[in-house]
Amino acid sequence: MKTPYVPHLFGADALAKAAGQVGWLTVGVASSIAWPVDDIWVQYDGSEYLLHGVRQEGERRIAPSVSTPAAREEIDEALSRLYRFVSVLGFFKGGYVDITSRNWAGHVMRNVTLGESLGTPLQGGERGFSCNHMPVIENDQVRKALAFLREGRRLERVHEPYSFLSFFKVIESQFRPRDRVAWVEENLALITPERAVNRINELRGQGVNVNQHLFDSGRCAVAHASVDGNIVDPDIPADRKRIAADLDIISALADRYIKIDAGVPDEMDLYKSRDRVAPWHALMPAESVATLKAGGPLASEEDLGQLNGATVSVRLWPDAPAPQFEKMTLLPTESVNGAVKFIALSARGTIVLVFAMDVANGRMHTLLNEGGMRAGIEIGEEDIEDYTRYFHSVVGNRIVELTIDGAEPVDCEVVIPVNIIPQAPEEAVAHALDQFRLSRQQGV
Repeated sequence: MKTPYVPHLFGADALAKAAGQVGWLTVGVASSIAWPVDDIWVQYDGSEYLLHGVRQEGERRIAPSVSTPAAREEIDEALSRLYRFVSVLGFFKGGYVDITSRNWAGHVMRNVTLGESLGTPLQGGERGFSCNHMPVIENDQVRKALAFLREGRRLERVHEPYSFLSFFKVIESQFRPRDRVAWVEENLALITPERAVNRINELRGQGVNVNQHLFDSGRCAVAHASVDGNIVDPDIPADRKRIAADLDIISALADRYIKIDAGVPDEMDLYKSRDRVAPWHALMPAESVATLKAGGPLASEEDLGQLNGATVSVRLWPDAPAPQFEKMTLLPTESVNGAVKFIALSARGTIVLVFAMDVANGRMHTLLNEGGMRAGIEIGEEDIEDYTRYFHSVVGNRIVELTIDGAEPVDCEVVIPVNIIPQAPEEAVAHALDQFRLSRQQGV
């Protein structure tokens, strides 16, 4: 499944990007995911979206909402696109996002509706939200499954019977009846959430056919209310408790179908499986990629193809590259065990950053301890400022992103500092500049 790079702009940059568009459809959303506090513009699957951050502006509270460009005569098409976007966004972030209201205007409108549209502000800073590499859904059957999952998750703590029905539809929408029965029977033994497994064991201990039970006492009992049939009676606590217990099973089955059978990864799945350095494979000879994938070394710099001596920009995502990091030269220094070590040399030759491209494991690493400012080269305040900010930001878990023209950016693994007391980057920059100026005054 495609999980392409998703460009992000934050705050004023996001609003400036949206300012040139005339005609916007804005939807208020109910969200279980951590919602950003800053406005964010993203480009996903060829369309633009503006996520409005949750915050207080004077007496108004800006509620979670999403806007997308739309001509007045294309509102339904844009609304359908927004439904698809929030389905994937909610699933990708491990929860749900669902539309509660809509409004069209010639310019971007914020959603100030209170109540259901309130979300949980993201903890971790104004620029901590990312939906990068969110999967693109090209199969219409999978789109339907995600839509039903969105409904099920939203209703899970609001109306258990209807939540059960929506989760059941995730599976029912994908199979003919006989195939559905076979799939459920096979996958009942494969789901792992503890509460679902306990409920399955409880039912089987009572001699209940779980597969048939989910259909008769769950799906049919919720959907129908015939005189002599099995129903979920809203006034009977035992019925509500039963369907709530069975909800653990059907939601686990729905999740499993989407993740395993449909192959849609959420954020945590993608973190484990995504090959970070894949965008650079096309810049190397196929034979070199195969050698590194197999855990072998490369014999010479020439084996790296276009990567040898490439111009690369290095930035702290999502900020623009610092001036000294806009055009660095990528130079390989060694290769071992499916990995290549590079230095990135600044244009003035004053700063060296070091990276390890682990092709065998699909990871890029920042080697902070091996970089720095070069001895014997005239160093300026701009070098001190840019490198110090970079170093302490990376120690503080900022994401480093490397970009070569013509290829998607490559993100590095987050650094987990050991035996280092993190400092606020701007405080560290101010201190380093003071020390540099003092050393200049003393003629050091």
